[in-house]
Amino acid sequence: MPRNNQNYIASVAPMMDWTDRYCRWFHRQLSSHALLYTEMVVADAVIYGERDYLLGFDDCEHPVALQIGGSDPAKLAKAAKIGEDFGYAEININIGCPSDRVQAGRFGACLMQEPALVADCFKAMQDVVDVPVTVKCRLGVDDQEVERSLPEFLQRVSEAGCTRFIIHARKAWLKGLSPKENRDVPPLDYDLVRQMKADFAHLTIELNGGLADIDTALNEAAGLDGFMLGRAAYQTPWILTQIDSAVYGEADFALSRAEIAQRLIGFAQRFEAQGANPKAIPRHITGLFHGLAGARHWRRALSENMAGGGQASLAIRAALEAVLEAQRRAA
Repeated sequence: MPRNNQNYIASVAPMMDWTDRYCRWFHRQLSSHALLYTEMVVADAVIYGERDYLLGFDDCEHPVALQIGGSDPAKLAKAAKIGEDFGYAEININIGCPSDRVQAGRFGACLMQEPALVADCFKAMQDVVDVPVTVKCRLGVDDQEVERSLPEFLQRVSEAGCTRFIIHARKAWLKGLSPKENRDVPPLDYDLVRQMKADFAHLTIELNGGLADIDTALNEAAGLDGFMLGRAAYQTPWILTQIDSAVYGEADFALSRAEIAQRLIGFAQRFEAQGANPKAIPRHITGLFHGLAGARHWRRALSENMAGGGQASLAIRAALEAVLEAQRRAA
């Protein structure tokens, strides 16, 4: 697919404990077009929890999608409607998380074994919202013969009306591997994802899993409808600055890392003026200067200045001064 095609979808994956509102605000400063996702929120939490805390986001985060976990069609429909009313551009169903807690709740990756239920969940959700409902899934789980089970899954869920799937190109091993190991140990199979696009040409299929940079993502997603970056976007966030030019044909990213840090200081100050300390911001931005002189000083200053409950804005300011001084000495 041409790199300047406006329909090409680049996104940042939903990641538990990582892609909260502070992380998403930071990522939005690096790309205007990448679709951002929330952490997974369980349907019961959406319905019964503190919604402003769980679902609140800054308008500048758009386009942003809400990922929901669950397996009860009625609850998922109710949660989807709440998400739409909050202003999310898309509702995504998690059919990929392999954690024990998720399995105990009968959702996440274990639902790869229940395509009829996933189809029912999708239809219940899409029937009550006007925004798109999408599915993020794995190749399969455990001993499934994925060359057979994955197309069966796509066929059944697409028959219910789902037209967009984000496929993490690994199996999930529900028996014997931790969630962390499930992100690395099962082998990647990009070819199978590409085969699914060939077999289901009418569906929008995006690639996720192990994509370390934009060039790799573009190359591996050739012939697909987009790609989703995960840990690489979080740990080396500056790669997001290539998306608008490499994918959407816009001008090269113009801001410096120091200018982004200044924006982050202002963002933190906004919350602090309201009496809150957005302490999560520093841990989300440790990779801002990754690979550059002074990166270690940046990380250390963020950590040291947040110890004991320090203010986020002051920690970022101190870290910026530390990295700039280190770069002056290295020049």
